[in-house]
Amino acid sequence: MHTIKHSTTFTGSQQGQQITVMHEKPTLEWQMQLPPNPLKDFVAVYGQFKNTSAVPYNTIVVPDGRVDVIFLLQGSAFRCVLRGLDTGPGQGIIPPGAAYFSVNFKLPAVEHILGRHISTLLNSGEILPEGWWGITREDLLDFDVFCDKISAVLLPLIKPIDIRKKRLFELIYESDGTLPVKELSVQAGWSSRQMNRYFQDWFGLSLKAYCSIVRLGASFNHISKGKLFPELDYTDQNHFIKEIKKYTGVTPKELSRNQNDRFAIITALKKTSS
Repeated sequence: MHTIKHSTTFTGSQQGQQITVMHEKPTLEWQMQLPPNPLKDFVAVYGQFKNTSAVPYNTIVVPDGRVDVIFLLQGSAFRCVLRGLDTGPGQGIIPPGAAYFSVNFKLPAVEHILGRHISTLLNSGEILPEGWWGITREDLLDFDVFCDKISAVLLPLIKPIDIRKKRLFELIYESDGTLPVKELSVQAGWSSRQMNRYFQDWFGLSLKAYCSIVRLGASFNHISKGKLFPELDYTDQNHFIKEIKKYTGVTPKELSRNQNDRFAIITALKKTSS
C-alpha cells in the first residue's frame, strides 16, 4: 500500500514597541493510504489528520461524493462518527491536539459494507456505538496499524453486489459523473426511475445530483493545478463557475488560490501532485 505523508504549517509574528507578539497558527499533519485491491470498489482512501498546534485548524468541507466513517481522538475523548453525503460547503474544525482517522467510502459500500440507509444523514452525521469495528484508542497511535486493522475488519463484511449496481457505479466513476442519466440507464440495463428511487432511498438525493457532485470532485484536481476552465462537459464557463460556487461557496479562481489553506482538499491535491 502507498502512504502519502504531508504537513502544513503556518507561523507568523508582529513587531510591537520593545516586544514581539507571536501569533501561533495551526499545523496540520496528514497521511493518506490506498486500500488493498479487494476493497478498491468500496473504499477510496484511508486518511489521518492531526492538529499538532495549540490553536484550532479551521477548514471548509466541500462535497466529494463519498461517505466517511471518522474516528476522533482528542485527549481522553474518543468517538466514531458516520458522515453522510454533503451537497454544499460546511465549516470544519480540528481542535488543538486532535487527530482524525477516516475511512473514505465510495457509495457501493453504503449498502454492501455498512448495510444501512444514509438518506437521513444528508449534510449531517451520527455518532456510532462505542467500540465500532473493534477500533480502540491504541489503534490510533500508528496510522499503518489503523489501516491494516480496518482492512481486516472490512473484507469479511463485503456483501455480493447486483451486476446492475456494480455497472452503474463503474460508469459513474469512470466517466467522472459526466454521463447523463439516460445513458447510464442504457449501459447499466436499469430504468431511470428505478435508479433514482434507489438513490433517493439509500442516499437521500437523485442520481443526477450525485453525478454533479462526482463531476465536481473530479474538477478539484484540475482547479488545484490552476486549470480554471471547464474540462468535464460543463455547458460553458458560466455554468462551470456557477456549479463550483454552488457546491463550494467560492469561484474556481478563489478555490485555486485557497487562501490560508482553508480548503483542505485543494491543499492535499496540490501537495500530492508536487
